[in-house]
Amino acid sequence: MAFVLVSASLASAQSAAPADTTDAGKAVFKRANCVGCHKWHGNGGGGYGGDALSLRKTELDRQHIIETVTCGRPGTGMPYFARGSYDTAKCYDMTRQDVGERMPPEGGTFLRPNDIEAVADYVLAHIKGRGEPTYDECTAFFGNTSRVCDIYKANATKPANEPSK
Repeated sequence: MAFVLVSASLASAQSAAPADTTDAGKAVFKRANCVGCHKWHGNGGGGYGGDALSLRKTELDRQHIIETVTCGRPGTGMPYFARGSYDTAKCYDMTRQDVGERMPPEGGTFLRPNDIEAVADYVLAHIKGRGEPTYDECTAFFGNTSRVCDIYKANATKPANEPSK
């Protein structure tokens, strides 16, 4: 009987892990201000560093997302979020001296490796490959009491064959 209970609890814990991971990733996405440039929906657009790329359309895999968050993007406004990037740890096989004037900005907060992995998992589970942002996605991000999502509510109630205005 004990084996069955232990197995059931392990199965329950394992099925909860992805939601926990993506919840943690959403928290990091907010805290590290990824929304400042990529917006809540990940579609990108104008931000502090310029026009951020769409995470919905990205072709990056998990490892490349982790590398990009860790190291930023030289020559762009995409900041790096890992302490020691280009100094104690090479990024894209380069040091700070190698990058020179193309050094990406430092993120507003440094993230631990597990935070960077969590935000990558969040992007993969909830943003990458999605179409246009929806009301349901908006309320999942902000909660159902936020007026931010009202713009998507009208589209959520329209029949599928009715064009948007």
